[in-house]
Amino acid sequence: MAARIRVGTCSWADKSLVAHWYPKGVSSSDARLRHYADHFDAVEVDSTYYRLPEADTAAKWAERTPDGFLFHVKAFALMTRHPVRLEQLPPELRDGVATDDRGRVDRPPRELRALVFERFLRELEPLRAAGKLGGILLQFPSYIVFRESSIAYLRWACDQLAGHDALVEFRHRSWLDDDHRADTLGLLGELEATNVVVDAPKTGAKNLVPTVAALTSPLLYVRFHGRNAATWNKRGGSAAERFDYLYPEPELAKWAGTLRELATEARQAFALFNNNGRSPDGQGGWIAQAPENALTLQKLLKGGERGENWPSKSRF
Repeated sequence: MAARIRVGTCSWADKSLVAHWYPKGVSSSDARLRHYADHFDAVEVDSTYYRLPEADTAAKWAERTPDGFLFHVKAFALMTRHPVRLEQLPPELRDGVATDDRGRVDRPPRELRALVFERFLRELEPLRAAGKLGGILLQFPSYIVFRESSIAYLRWACDQLAGHDALVEFRHRSWLDDDHRADTLGLLGELEATNVVVDAPKTGAKNLVPTVAALTSPLLYVRFHGRNAATWNKRGGSAAERFDYLYPEPELAKWAGTLRELATEARQAFALFNNNGRSPDGQGGWIAQAPENALTLQKLLKGGERGENWPSKSRF
């Protein structure tokens, strides 16, 4: 049987959702999460990229959502070789940690990274105990290119996540270009890690990977970043500008077909929208893009159109 395709957004607390999606009176974090869970049964937590999660908060998330709801959680920046400010680390992990001339922890010893992985997973234990912890998203920066040292780190990072679903997203196209695609997919399959399928602008920019709708594990995970090529690499642009995109229905209709085809080979399937902007609603107001995109895809998945012909639709 095909996996049920679960649709959601990357964050339920994004500014555009707070301003334009939640009804008036739904103002507390508790009420917002409950309202979100009335419409979607999965979400991606991206705030954990900026700071390590806390067990008390994870326990509240579990309490506020119904049985079967899943939280996919983005790895803390240091776990994916992004630099962090020293104050982003818990106080007990700061002693003796070297920083660069900008006050950042950039190339810490492997022992510190291991402690961060351990702390990250320990704080998420309430979600796991409740059966509500989905995958851990390892989103690597655009300067992590396909080479032996990067492959070695990926192997090590997935080993730190043993017993959890590792969701791997690359931000440098060398991993999924024609020369390296087969090797990358084979590596992810060997590691039992999930190839995160990305929908993004189709340009030759090095920090834009091609859409490769390939399963490397029994879990299908698609992140929709939008197709706003004009703002993707805009100098000084914000994340909200980069992912500013309201998908036209025909684009999502093609994706609905692709998702249905891939879901026949998966045990779990997820489609998450990472669009941070707002768009006119045609009545003088605004709509939040991410939930609007997600609700449109939910509707379209009930139809039956064929999908787009993306490359490498290979099995895990």
